[in-house]
Amino acid sequence: MDDIIRLENIDKIYGKDIKTQVLNNINLSFKEGSFNSIIGSSGSGKSTLLNIMGTLDQPTTGELYMNGKRTDNMKKNELAELRNDTLGFIFQFHYLLPEFTALENVLIPNHIKFSKPSKEALERANELLDLVGLQKVKHNLATNMSGGQQQRTAIARALMNTPKIILADEPTGNLDSESTENIYNLMRQINERFKTTFVIITHDREIAKKADRVVEIKDGRIVLDM
Repeated sequence: MDDIIRLENIDKIYGKDIKTQVLNNINLSFKEGSFNSIIGSSGSGKSTLLNIMGTLDQPTTGELYMNGKRTDNMKKNELAELRNDTLGFIFQFHYLLPEFTALENVLIPNHIKFSKPSKEALERANELLDLVGLQKVKHNLATNMSGGQQQRTAIARALMNTPKIILADEPTGNLDSESTENIYNLMRQINERFKTTFVIITHDREIAKKADRVVEIKDGRIVLDM
């Protein structure tokens, strides 16, 4: 398998007068179709690392390659297009639009490109809601769903544009143990079915251990990679 994400000599420094180095000489790559976890305590730099991989933040120095393309020197409009075509994001806080139904929320990535969803887009959104077990509540407003249902909606939304990579930041952080296990199993199912690359940040070491690979970040450096 080829590397779908590659970071070379990545540093991240915040501040001008008082500088804080959050990432220090990170060299890391992920294979296409792999299922990976990144662990680390609060303030270790793991979320910053994920944001740089997702092109939501820029490294201070170093190079980032995504699906064979160097991204750290791309313009904003190029990055936006790359994100929408290549990446799916799942966060601890699902960021669903409360006035939208589950189906309408799943269609949002499609709306970024097209003002009105096509028949094919509607079919895909419905297939994804079926995949995550939400077909019966697809017309419910986001506020009328449980936490687990909301997170499954967020997963379906992340898959809408058939991304090659899913980046997940504490995707089960707000869920009970049963829902956590269900969400993890769902992500694994998607990884195996679609060969989607997953990089998941989690503080839950038991969940992290179930990944094919565990990377630990401490004080902005990689201290474990197994």
